[in-house]
Amino acid sequence: MKNLLILAAICLFNCPAHPEAARRPNILWLVGENISHDLSCYGGKNVHTPNLDRLAAEGVRFTNAFSTNPACAPSRSAFMLGMYQTTTDTHHMRSHRSDDFRLPQGVRPMTHRLQDAGYLTANIKTIGSHSVGTGKLDLNFVNEGPIYQSDDWSALKLKKPFFAQINSHEVEYDIYDRQSAKKQRVEWVGEREHIKHATPENVTPPPYYPDHPLVREEWARYLNSISGMDLRIGRVLDQLRRDGLEDDTIIFFFADNGRLEPRGIHWCYDCGLRVPLIIRWPGNFPPPAGCATGTVNKQIVSLIDVTATTLDLAGIAKPALMQGRVILGPHAESPRPFAFAARDRIDETVQRIRSVHDERYHYIRTLTQGPTFVSLNRYKEKCFPILPLMRELQAKGQLTGAPLALMQRKGPCEELYDTSADPHEISDLIASSKPEHRQALQRLSAALDTWMVETGDRGAIPEDPGIIETLEKEMQIWFGTPSWAK
Repeated sequence: MKNLLILAAICLFNCPAHPEAARRPNILWLVGENISHDLSCYGGKNVHTPNLDRLAAEGVRFTNAFSTNPACAPSRSAFMLGMYQTTTDTHHMRSHRSDDFRLPQGVRPMTHRLQDAGYLTANIKTIGSHSVGTGKLDLNFVNEGPIYQSDDWSALKLKKPFFAQINSHEVEYDIYDRQSAKKQRVEWVGEREHIKHATPENVTPPPYYPDHPLVREEWARYLNSISGMDLRIGRVLDQLRRDGLEDDTIIFFFADNGRLEPRGIHWCYDCGLRVPLIIRWPGNFPPPAGCATGTVNKQIVSLIDVTATTLDLAGIAKPALMQGRVILGPHAESPRPFAFAARDRIDETVQRIRSVHDERYHYIRTLTQGPTFVSLNRYKEKCFPILPLMRELQAKGQLTGAPLALMQRKGPCEELYDTSADPHEISDLIASSKPEHRQALQRLSAALDTWMVETGDRGAIPEDPGIIETLEKEMQIWFGTPSWAK
């Protein structure tokens, strides 16, 4: 009889009508594209990000979060699965778009697991008449069925709990057509004044670029685009509040990879991998340990940890195969000692690069032969005017110091940087004889070797040459080939 009463009590508590059983948080991912620690709350200069600054002041700001790849498709594939792209064969840029590839057995998109648990999943593009997101997926798997159930913001008010993702526009300006970018910026002003805080005169570009008017103009453009992104995110946060959803919704803000600049996106430098991560806890749920208002968290986080944490906060046990770690809540796992990243083919450009960060040092290993930064990538040559400028200045003998060293680097090679003392990664310590540098090199190199074996790194498996030939033809059609490469 006693056992029957206990069973009845358990059934009653887990009945959907029970108020505690029904209370699961909504979860909202706000995903920025191609930015690093350039928000005001991260110390960014000449930017205006009041909405994200407020989100950080009300939540937890992580300072050592890293993407697993410095480009969108492999990185997004990784954090949608909670697994390294090098493990799941999704590591090459825009791969498996037209073949019969399926994910390994037991590996599933995170949204499918949330749907199984009763969550509505949505990838939002508009709120009313306002564009707030791109609806971007850009995943290196396309045969797993629909990733989301809805793109309708109004559906969120009707179905709880929900998981929604909003992908910001590509740092708010269109690098393919700067005239379109100007037109888009005018549209922002129609509702709220947008002041350009960054100008070519007041910015200080990173020292791995030459001090040149074009570099300053591009850097100001990048910073102003972040201010524009903040406006759009503010619109989302305002609507969440007006709809009465704010106090029931855990908010994650992070970027898919690092900066939209020649040395950032596509490259395993800190500026291509280090991303902002902010988590704000809702008022109607008791915050877990480590989630106090205004907290700054310095633990090392990989973006695949956001996936594992999201599932755990939704009441879903982390799958056995998942490589991400839970970073918040009662099931939080031990912090990572290292954050690993990998870059493989990007469009038609074949580079195999591996990277590992600890709390201070960053080790990069380039495994492919030949030029690194100056290797031909037609998209970068066409859409990033700093790169052809640097080629021109080098040809004239007008590059020196860090910019020249960047242009001259060739693989295979190793690099080691002290990101605390040298955040721009200018001073390569690979040949340093100081004991602390030799120890850091040995520690990080061994950690990377172990990670590549333990995670089944597929980067050494060559792609079909026909894939690269097809991509070269596509890139030629889209962006042309610079005269120096003909």
